[in-house]
Amino acid sequence: MIVYYSSASGNTERFVEKLNMPAIRLPQTRTQDIPTITQPFVLICPTYADGEGKGAVPKPVIHLLNQTAIRTLLVGVIASGNRNFGEFFAFAGSIISRKCNVPLLYQFELAGTPQDVKNVRHGLEKLWNHHGQNVQP
Repeated sequence: MIVYYSSASGNTERFVEKLNMPAIRLPQTRTQDIPTITQPFVLICPTYADGEGKGAVPKPVIHLLNQTAIRTLLVGVIASGNRNFGEFFAFAGSIISRKCNVPLLYQFELAGTPQDVKNVRHGLEKLWNHHGQNVQP
């Protein structure tokens, strides 16, 4: 399963929709309820770092990963960003990978390219087959 956060810009949501795989969208604010997650998942997360890399991980994602029972189900992270931010491109993925001790599986820019979609779909199919999950929505 995919769990993802997408801001009002919708770039991450458009990317996830192109994958055509089971997915749960996180709420845009921390005050909304966290969805029920009971199986291994890959997190897809955009980056919102300032010029020093601060604030890279959206607050609703932090709120989700602060839940121990959910965090233990995280098997990997995919990050998006904007290459205009140089060294902080897709920086949220590096932070989450390091703090949660999971692999950074892929990085893409904005809403991704058709090749990004193909690469991620192929990688996730292999991962979910390994975990015995159905990849069809």
